[in-house]
Amino acid sequence: MDAIDELIDAAQIFYADARRDENGRSRSWEHCYRVFRDARTDPSPDCDYLSLHLAFYLASWGMYRGSSFLLQKDYKVLTPIVEKILKPEYDCLFGLACTDFRNDDIRAQLKKLYDDIAEHFDPIREKVAGRKATTPVSPVLITKILMGTLGCVPAYDRFFQDGVATYKVTTQEYSTNSVLKLVDFYEEHNDRLEEARRAMRVGDLIYPQMKLLDMGFWQIGFEKS
Repeated sequence: MDAIDELIDAAQIFYADARRDENGRSRSWEHCYRVFRDARTDPSPDCDYLSLHLAFYLASWGMYRGSSFLLQKDYKVLTPIVEKILKPEYDCLFGLACTDFRNDDIRAQLKKLYDDIAEHFDPIREKVAGRKATTPVSPVLITKILMGTLGCVPAYDRFFQDGVATYKVTTQEYSTNSVLKLVDFYEEHNDRLEEARRAMRVGDLIYPQMKLLDMGFWQIGFEKS
């Protein structure tokens, strides 16, 4: 099977599984993405409420496992990140279309937000560990946050990495160049992918392009594990 055929099939399987279980963990992304979408136009967003949503979404997708420094903190540790994400300067990242990722200014905003999130977490994890960190904050955690709140990049977790490696669509490590290769892939198959994506909506919530790539390659990796 070609990469595009398997990606579409896998994304549709992931989406269908979410529809079958109204309380399944896949719904956590929908809940999180929706409340952050609505908050962007709310003059007085409830950051405490948003932090709870973000924490539960992250917990649903493995970010509160035993080895995580987040497990030692309550949900309020995420509030400064929520406040950063809601800044108007990051409106351009919400539901980011693949073609817009080619814009230098948008990529610069994404890098700034990514770095700000890492900077917020660094002293927290060092305090939890009781020592100076020798490695960067996990790109898995940061890309999970970006996917859940903005839908602007895939979450580069183990199954996603295995999925993209299966067809060598892009590199397994998160970087600008890695996402640009995903953009190339999406644009090469835009008509078919957009046809599939149009069927992926829940009420007024439309799945963004990066989410289709995220869940499709994640499902491929999951099935091959």
